[in-house]
Amino acid sequence: MSDRIKKFLSSGTLFVWFCGTAVAASLLMVGGVLLLIMVNGLGFFWPHALVEMTLTDGTRVLGELKGEEVIPHSATPEFPEGKTRVRLKVGNRDLYGLDFRWVDTEHIASADSPKDVAAFERREWGNFYGRIREVSRGEDVVATGNQEGWKALQPLIEQANDLQEEIEHLQRDVIGDINFEIEGTRLRIRELELRGQDDAREVAELQAMTSQLETQYHKHVETLRALSRQLDEYSVLLVETNGQEKRLPVGQIVKALRPNDMDFFEKILRYFMNFWSVLSEEPREANTEGGISPAIFGTVMMVLIMSVAVVPFGVLAAFYLREYAKQGLIVRVIRIAVNNLAGVPSIVFGVFGLGFFVYAVGGTIDNLFYPEALPTPTFGTGGILWASFTLALLTVPVVIVSTEEGLSAVPREYREGSLALGATKFESMLRVILPCALPGILTGLILAVARATGEVAPLMLTGVVKLAPALPLDHHFPFLHFERKFMHLGFHIFDVGFQSPNVEAAKPMVYVTTLVLVMVVIVLNLSAVALRNYMQKKFKASAV
Repeated sequence: MSDRIKKFLSSGTLFVWFCGTAVAASLLMVGGVLLLIMVNGLGFFWPHALVEMTLTDGTRVLGELKGEEVIPHSATPEFPEGKTRVRLKVGNRDLYGLDFRWVDTEHIASADSPKDVAAFERREWGNFYGRIREVSRGEDVVATGNQEGWKALQPLIEQANDLQEEIEHLQRDVIGDINFEIEGTRLRIRELELRGQDDAREVAELQAMTSQLETQYHKHVETLRALSRQLDEYSVLLVETNGQEKRLPVGQIVKALRPNDMDFFEKILRYFMNFWSVLSEEPREANTEGGISPAIFGTVMMVLIMSVAVVPFGVLAAFYLREYAKQGLIVRVIRIAVNNLAGVPSIVFGVFGLGFFVYAVGGTIDNLFYPEALPTPTFGTGGILWASFTLALLTVPVVIVSTEEGLSAVPREYREGSLALGATKFESMLRVILPCALPGILTGLILAVARATGEVAPLMLTGVVKLAPALPLDHHFPFLHFERKFMHLGFHIFDVGFQSPNVEAAKPMVYVTTLVLVMVVIVLNLSAVALRNYMQKKFKASAV
């Protein structure tokens, strides 16, 4: 028996089973996390049914059914397994002061899913669940009753949404452009004063231009006020399930649904519409409602800038260490330092980025090139450029190590053959060794992108914000504004999940943002993998 055990242990089969078990457990854990994110994230977009419950005390509760659990320490001889309760998202936060409510099942007299109840998604205060009593235009009643009011309300919501888009366009593009030009003329006048070039004629022209711009500004502000009054022209009187009324301007309603009256195909269509709105719209309600498009844009742009910054420096450093530097104690110490740099906590890189990039480099740039804007900093404050450089510094060890591995895999005969044919050292590096090592370089880029995309701690010190009113990319020269702050999916998850005033209501948005972040990481990685495979095939074909 002992000989069989010794033979089994010496065969290595046990080790193979241990390795297989570890791989299976790792895959199960990763799959479980992804499944949890997908179930909670993708389920957010489905139009859930509304349940109206009548309690034993005669009151009613209306909302979305969100779960059921056993009440702790409620086991009795009558209920040996314990009493149960259900969790409802009741909305109507401005009336109830909360979004969710627990209801004991023993207190439920009846439950129904009436088709005439509606869910109203508002720009503020979350959802409102109830029925329509009347639709009014000023003091005049347009429609009375739930059914007639529903028919009259739908086109009014579409008109209000179109009007809201016009208002946002006027605020962002028209008035925003005028403010940009006014600020430009102010800085130009300040620049002339600092240089001692008080050309009265040029200053007068700039002041006249400023006056014209201010006139246009006030004109558009009046237009904006007129549109805002038009937005509040219609109102709807809503009533919750217990009869409490709430008058709401139609302009405050994003959309209204009757989920209990929708068939399966209508819900499927609404599901994809909700999914697209989250990806394409801006956030509302302290980031707990609306979309996350600025965060997606900021994350992708930051990763692209980081990639452009990290690859040249990482590749050049690896080429020098592997191909040019004399191998000895100093090179070994540098390699040890690079490997240790990969293990430094990311928040340390954030502190370094704040002190060096933001205050030292950015402050120097402001003093040299933007003195007219001081004391308001331009580059001497957090921005997408400094955040990208900080992450480039964070991930450069990964690129260096991967590039060195790729260079070490190039056969020595390639180098000797290139030099024997008369090529210089530089030509051999550029035309022979670099193409062969390119898969390793791109592998380092893939690892760098995977790590940098989800980093949050360094960004909190170097440029990320809760809400960025202007994207780093627009139609103003130089189009890409490296000095602007930006939004990031990882920080959005932290902010919504832990800094939100209403954490329970924000929990679905946390899962949605996490799902989108995982999708962004997968897309970026797949793009880098596809590029690596393409380059491998290209250089193999050229070698043949």
